Amino acid sequence: MSAAKIASKGQITIPKHIRDQQSPEPGDRVQFLTDYSGHVYLVPANEDVSTLKGMIPRPAKPLCTKAMNATIKRKGAGRSSA
Repeated sequence: MSAAKIASKGQITIPKHIRDQQSPEPGDRVQFLTDYSGHVYLVPANEDVSTLKGMIPRPAKPLCTKAMNATIKRKGAGRSSA
């Protein structure tokens, strides 16, 4: 794991071994992506978006329409209409 210190103007230096893996050039752009749990990923901005597929895991068990409708009905039952 690597760490970097944030300068007073919000700048950071990417650790050398990370730069060696990614081979960025001066002037290259990067994106910061955040997943649902708050983890942040540094990704080259020139990368094709299809390479990001699978980065954020899917829920363990998707809900069927019947289960979603039942949840909506149950949660909405306590609300009064205006």
